[in-house]
Amino acid sequence: MTGRGSPSRFLTAVLHNGVGRYVRQLQRLQLLFSPTAADARGARQFVEEAAQDFARQHPDVVLYVSPHKGPGPAPVLRAEYLNGTVREELIASKTSEEIVQLATKLANQSGLDIIRIRKPFHTDNPSIQGQWHPLTNKPSILTVQGPRLQPQ
Repeated sequence: MTGRGSPSRFLTAVLHNGVGRYVRQLQRLQLLFSPTAADARGARQFVEEAAQDFARQHPDVVLYVSPHKGPGPAPVLRAEYLNGTVREELIASKTSEEIVQLATKLANQSGLDIIRIRKPFHTDNPSIQGQWHPLTNKPSILTVQGPRLQPQ
């Protein structure tokens, strides 16, 4: 926590993801719904129409479809990430397209909480020389200008 009251951290890549190869952080996506409930119509339509397309587009995500017997709890989309984070999104009364958008959003996330980034750059071994910029080694005559004179 910072003085502003919101958690913050420095910008980092999850396990240096993307340096060698990209590893999708979403491990498992589970769709829990009732096959007879009225508010699960969009979930049933997603299973019938869009689940195979989603699975083809995201071959590294395991998609489980778990229908409950009888009138069960509200339909839920549960996402499990490699870092152990589990997110549950309520999908009651959502259309198939909205569920596809939500599943794609969950597939593109890292599983980390969304927090404020302190600085766009950070190093564990700071330099005493300061940060480099294009005018670091230029003569100061090129960078420093005198006071502006008013035209008379």
